[in-house]
Amino acid sequence: MDAPVPDIRTRLRTGLSGGLATSWKLLKVMLPLYVAMDLLKGTAAFEAVGAAFAPAMGPFGLPGPAALAFVAAFFLNLYAAIAIIVPLHLTAWQVTQCGLMMGIAHNLVVEGAVLRSTGVRGGLLTLARIATAAAAGLAFSGARLAWGA
Repeated sequence: MDAPVPDIRTRLRTGLSGGLATSWKLLKVMLPLYVAMDLLKGTAAFEAVGAAFAPAMGPFGLPGPAALAFVAAFFLNLYAAIAIIVPLHLTAWQVTQCGLMMGIAHNLVVEGAVLRSTGVRGGLLTLARIATAAAAGLAFSGARLAWGA
């Protein structure tokens, strides 16, 4: 038997409370990462990281510092990656490229553990997700070059 639907005031209070709690959780992750990236921009360390990862990011049409966003997406979550991407001031195409690749391969540690707990070979599927993200990124980058964008 279905439970009775709460009145509108209760539903609004519950929804607002849940929404604020979720927003607070996201803000606690995103704000420090955003501030850290904004402060690091222009430092020697930031430039060194960018230069070190430029060869790996170049085939995808991305600057070297975008690798930091991928590290955050792979090991944390997409919200952390967004907090890092924003201060990089990427183009719309570059943000789309990041979104495509990170949408395929994100939160790898947690999701790999979940996969492993189901009896599936979590490591193999994690590698497959990374390879698929790279292939999609290369295809998207190639399509962009083919269209002359």
